[in-house]
Amino acid sequence: MTDTMPGRAVGAESFRRALAVHASGVVVITAQNEGVPVGMTATSFSSVSLEPPLVSFYVDQSSTTWPWLRTADHFAVNILSGDQAGLAARFARKGIDRFAPPTRWRPGPLGAPLLQDVSAHLVCLPYETADVGDHVLVVGLVADVRTHGDGRPLLYHQGRFGRFHPED
Repeated sequence: MTDTMPGRAVGAESFRRALAVHASGVVVITAQNEGVPVGMTATSFSSVSLEPPLVSFYVDQSSTTWPWLRTADHFAVNILSGDQAGLAARFARKGIDRFAPPTRWRPGPLGAPLLQDVSAHLVCLPYETADVGDHVLVVGLVADVRTHGDGRPLLYHQGRFGRFHPED
């Protein structure tokens, strides 16, 4: 069944259902602003360019974390491993101290919080932002990269977090 009319966009619910069948990787974006650590879960993370090394993610314009991230001088992308669904859920929640225990983290080379036991850290400098629909596209210049572990990612699919199981 389609939810379209000639010359018109699909409805939000139909669009949401269609996107739910696409699996995406999960990251937590972190920064420190005025000495306060902030972070949020993102499933819209993507590489943009190798030269220069650029990555991107989208954040809802109504996000209460976005004003803090927007004014930070750098941010970290924490690429979550397959067993970190609880961490992803914690950073997606509102109204809690996301950095309190059981969250384990340390300051990175420029000060942004780096979460423990993730698959990789990318420390980024703000490069460009653009308002796109009801979200903000954030592009970062990758200034530092550290990889850890086996690289098995956490995925988001049909509203749930899960692990990737490669075929032999």
